[in-house]
Amino acid sequence: MFAQNTAGNAGIVNVGPTTLDPLSPLRPFPAIGIRPTIDGRRDGVRESLEGQVLALAKAAADLLTSELRNPDGSPVRVVIADACIGGAMEASACAKKFAREDVGVSLTVTPCWCYGSETMDLDPGIPKAVWGFNGTERPGAVYLAAVLAAHAQKGVPAFGIYGQDVQDAGDYSIPLDVRTKLLRFAKAGLAVALMKGKSYLSVGGTSMGIAGSIVNHDFFQKYLGLRVESVDTVELVRRIERGVIDGAETDRALQWVEANLKPGTDINPPNRQHSPERKAKEWKICVQMTQIIRDLMVGNPRLAELGFGEEALGHNAIVGGFQGQRHWTDHLPNGDVAEAILNTSFDWDGPRSPYVVATENDSLNAVPMLFGKLLTNTAQVFADVRTYWSPDAVKRVTGHTLTGHAAGGIIHLINSGPAALDGIGAMKGKDGKPAFKPFWEVSKEDVKNTLEQVTWCPAVDEYFRGGGFSTNYKTMGGIPITMTRISLVDGLGPILQVVEGWTVELPEKVHQTLDGRTNPTWPTTWFAPRLTASGPCSSAYSIMNNWSANHGAFAFGHVGADFITLASLLRIPVSLHNVPDEQIFRPSSWNLFGAMEPQGADYRACAAYGPLYR
Repeated sequence: MFAQNTAGNAGIVNVGPTTLDPLSPLRPFPAIGIRPTIDGRRDGVRESLEGQVLALAKAAADLLTSELRNPDGSPVRVVIADACIGGAMEASACAKKFAREDVGVSLTVTPCWCYGSETMDLDPGIPKAVWGFNGTERPGAVYLAAVLAAHAQKGVPAFGIYGQDVQDAGDYSIPLDVRTKLLRFAKAGLAVALMKGKSYLSVGGTSMGIAGSIVNHDFFQKYLGLRVESVDTVELVRRIERGVIDGAETDRALQWVEANLKPGTDINPPNRQHSPERKAKEWKICVQMTQIIRDLMVGNPRLAELGFGEEALGHNAIVGGFQGQRHWTDHLPNGDVAEAILNTSFDWDGPRSPYVVATENDSLNAVPMLFGKLLTNTAQVFADVRTYWSPDAVKRVTGHTLTGHAAGGIIHLINSGPAALDGIGAMKGKDGKPAFKPFWEVSKEDVKNTLEQVTWCPAVDEYFRGGGFSTNYKTMGGIPITMTRISLVDGLGPILQVVEGWTVELPEKVHQTLDGRTNPTWPTTWFAPRLTASGPCSSAYSIMNNWSANHGAFAFGHVGADFITLASLLRIPVSLHNVPDEQIFRPSSWNLFGAMEPQGADYRACAAYGPLYR
């Protein structure tokens, strides 16, 4: 781990293997860079600190590589400066190394006094934090305060990490509060780095006047570092009719469909039901749509072998959306199968990383889905935020009394046809409870249990005249989830909403009664948000009433604090949340915009700093 360099300072080589980003195969996944800073005075001061400083850097590196994973499941890569940074020359050398090594996140570590403005990381495009060791032998906390003041004065936000309890100088363990902040910052910083330079793929245009599917190129470019790639839906027809597709995979997928996907009830009246022959043709188109949307997003080397070199490249898309309604679905099978399978953490070839594809091309729902995937490495669920059911209304309609988390009422999350199959909760976590899992932990039993809980119902013809098959399931109860949404506001910009809560298991007859009032063939999640003592999250009704759009997305776990940290890095204020105050972690300069009013400070800081890629 340690090596001597020619300057006589102890340096550290890279930690963790170099793994390639499949969306950009010539580039590795972005790394976390660690900057061990030190008091530059020699003849006793610097020399006495080298071992302690480097030990802290190693402790941070070990934590990050053991706890965090790239989207392919490999450990994150950590790059540590070749020498401790005691002044501007060493800071510059570190910056050059970080550029060569594709470092996307910067963490400065020190237990001692250093010269703040001379050792700080000045790159405004890389998320950064400073861990100042809380020990009394050397003034690491004093350096932390000085360098954070420099960051604020120079307009380069940084997170400050300072443990609550004093540690001894030789104690290189990482306290729980420091550990939590290091991981929260690193996850959010890596999400920023992973998005940069990728694309949002818009397949089609605006769906049924939905604001989120009016894809705003400036938002994606300036706030997320993404370009927008637009492809007309006729491209799917072209690829099907001209054979720009791996036919062998189509055959393999259809065999899997026949063997594993359970047919659901056809609720269409007899005169509008499709024949078995037509349904078979629709299944083939649905499978081909799944292949093509994936190939459009990330490319497929098999297409080059078939003579389609341009199509083999894809659009470098880390996220996308499919317009569907109505121009496509009035004539051809809907996108429900494609969207459900792509967003799921497995397909006919077994477990694989879920894609992020928004229904109705709602790009502003796709974004928090992307955030959730990058923060948790698990599938995300797209849903209509459909109906608030008060306890009185449920009692009146079904005779059932809501209790527990649901005592204050429930919100019906139901998408008009597709949702990631992980949203059922049929996979079991390490504690044996329902969970969403990273694809590298998904077992054959998880896949089997999931597929047993879902049926594929012929699409409702009055909605989808071209046919297709909707994803019908009910989410299991008691699963902790976090619901999110991005919206654009004229004169303000983007805002994020974050609500943590739990899924609810209703008695089957109660579920059928309530679900049937919307559509019994669509995927349903009953959601009970965690309520606060006051404000817009004090009731489930208020949350529904204050939700900023017709759609929302939810991630597994109570990860709202991670979303809030990521939003601050991207300069997106949070307009509504129910995350406990002690979990919220933003750059230290946010406090200088009004520590007594955190939400107002968030808005003011985001406005002052502006989008990350302006």
